[in-house]
Amino acid sequence: MGHNFPISSSQIAIFFLLSFFAITLVSGESFEYARTLDRKLYGLKKEKLSHFRLFWHDIYSGKNPSAMKVVSSPMNSSTLFGAISMIDDPLTEGPELSSKLVGKAQGMYASAAQEEVGLLMIMNFAFTQGKYNGSTITILGRNKVFSDLREMPVIGGSGLFRYARGYVHASTHKLDLATGDAVVEYNIYVLHY
Repeated sequence: MGHNFPISSSQIAIFFLLSFFAITLVSGESFEYARTLDRKLYGLKKEKLSHFRLFWHDIYSGKNPSAMKVVSSPMNSSTLFGAISMIDDPLTEGPELSSKLVGKAQGMYASAAQEEVGLLMIMNFAFTQGKYNGSTITILGRNKVFSDLREMPVIGGSGLFRYARGYVHASTHKLDLATGDAVVEYNIYVLHY
């Protein structure tokens, strides 16, 4: 019942050529692990530089502390080398805790220096007000606590701060050595889209 049609070698070549193009068009993907993307496709427009001036309240005392030591220094050290604290510190517009709350500094810091008080800071500044509500700025760096002015890098962010980079300047506004409570002024300079 079958019909036998003679197939020429040129027809076979055309069939394989068309099959190759069809497979190429269907797959359409490169098998490389990285590729360059057009940032406009992701809504990334012109990059801008923003400045934020905030006050960070690190509170160990009272009924509702915002900072808590989770690891004590394992040795008798004047710099508390090895101590680690977790934080959920208020960020306010002014130096008083009663001023407008604009976000929280969430993360941790560890005493990472043996010969001076130097902290490794790992924090997200999570904003809760205005157009930045829900966005974060990520800070990771060295904080030499008793220096007048400390600089730490901004390494990223989320929301309106995706692809963020920049730096912060931190300066102590108030420090209570008896309780460990501190108010630190943060000036953040961040490039973002």
